[in-house]
Amino acid sequence: MSRLRPRSFSTSVSSRANELLSLLHDHLGSGTLRPDLAHQLFDELLCQPVPVSERALSGLFAALARAPPSMACPSGPALAIALFRRMARTRGGGVTISTNHTYNILIACCCRARRPDLGPAFFGCLLKTGVTANITTFSNLFKCLCDMKKTDEALDVLLHRMPDVMSYSIILKSFCNNGRSQCALDLLRMMDKKGANHSPDVVSYNTVIDGFFKERELIKACDLFHEIIQQGLVPTVVTYNSIIDVLCKARAMDKAEVILRQMVNNGVQPDTVTYTSLIHGYSTLGQSKDVVRLLKEMTTQGVIPNVVTCNNLMTYLCQHGRVKEAAEIFHSMALKGRKRTVFSYSIMLHGYPTQGFLVDMIDLCELMVGDRVVPNLHVYHILMDAFAKCGRMDVAMLFFQDMLKHGVNPDKVIYLTVIAAFCRMGRMDDAMDKFTEMIDMGVPHDTTVYTCMIEGYLKHGDSVKAKELIAEMKNKDIRHRSQEGN
Repeated sequence: MSRLRPRSFSTSVSSRANELLSLLHDHLGSGTLRPDLAHQLFDELLCQPVPVSERALSGLFAALARAPPSMACPSGPALAIALFRRMARTRGGGVTISTNHTYNILIACCCRARRPDLGPAFFGCLLKTGVTANITTFSNLFKCLCDMKKTDEALDVLLHRMPDVMSYSIILKSFCNNGRSQCALDLLRMMDKKGANHSPDVVSYNTVIDGFFKERELIKACDLFHEIIQQGLVPTVVTYNSIIDVLCKARAMDKAEVILRQMVNNGVQPDTVTYTSLIHGYSTLGQSKDVVRLLKEMTTQGVIPNVVTCNNLMTYLCQHGRVKEAAEIFHSMALKGRKRTVFSYSIMLHGYPTQGFLVDMIDLCELMVGDRVVPNLHVYHILMDAFAKCGRMDVAMLFFQDMLKHGVNPDKVIYLTVIAAFCRMGRMDDAMDKFTEMIDMGVPHDTTVYTCMIEGYLKHGDSVKAKELIAEMKNKDIRHRSQEGN
């Protein structure tokens, strides 16, 4: 019997450790894992006489790394880092990290938690323990260094080890993201000279081409595109989409169509992004026949329009007074399983008042609640501006109160819209209340809002108040900033 007791004790301790791990995972999955609760459970886990396995801990850190933000835990990756550091301070509760898998997870967490500065420290810990770094380790380290704007340092590390295409790609992307596409091109040339396993692939070229386009270096981008073909590489849909998108934004639709035909001839199927760029280009030029043609072509090819495509179409239709057609697309989105965004709603809310459809705006607000779409500052401005211009300040102020209720702070444009409307209606006391509130709230203000108030008082025969505001403006040395409209 005595021989069974130690085993029974060990089993119960092990069960408690597993129970604590399960609790951590369960709370994380249900979105109820607060940092303080996580630390409490983790501390108890480390105090167990029988150490938890490294694999089990890695599983917990990996789950935290993947966890989406929640009200209880805003950052799973940050919590994973904090728990590991707590474990290191207590000498790990008997746990020894003997593989690179755990360190790879933690270094990746540093980027996701926006603490890339901690990545090199974890990499140093890995080296001290004698654990061998692999491609994933270095890739995550390079991401940290690049996020710290230390791309040159990352490149130096890369060149002193056996580089791989994935690592090169991270550094290429960092150069391009920081407006250094020429450095990326130089690295691309270096890769090409090394040959063999270092030769740049289509993804590498795509990264640099996109970088040059963003820097408006169109000739260099197009030269690289032709170089891909000369190298015997096949441009991907991403390559073609980058070029077509830039040409469409430059309104060079004839050239965009040439690239489209070349794309199809080379056996690359245009996707939703391709057609969305083309539709946006033709919409900007007001060429409705070509928009319709492309929509039919999309349908024929089995390419399904996404939310961005629908938003572009609705914008085009509203700008040309075809609000009812835009509304048909808007309502069809839900029927076809496309989630309408706050931008989708703002397009329609902007279009409705141009045709006097104020009731439809109210209906749309109710629909927004049903779709669980949270209105932003732009949406509230559209609503208040529409009803204020119609003299319906009662409705406009209801939206103002709703905005405050949802924690959205009014800016200068919102206040100016409300103040201007009160001034037009001769409700100068109400205008002054909002003017004072604006100043008390610390909202930046310039001569525009003062001018609005002064003109309101003068228009309604109160020159004394107007002169007081002029004097106040001079005494405070209020200067003109960029005018943002009434």
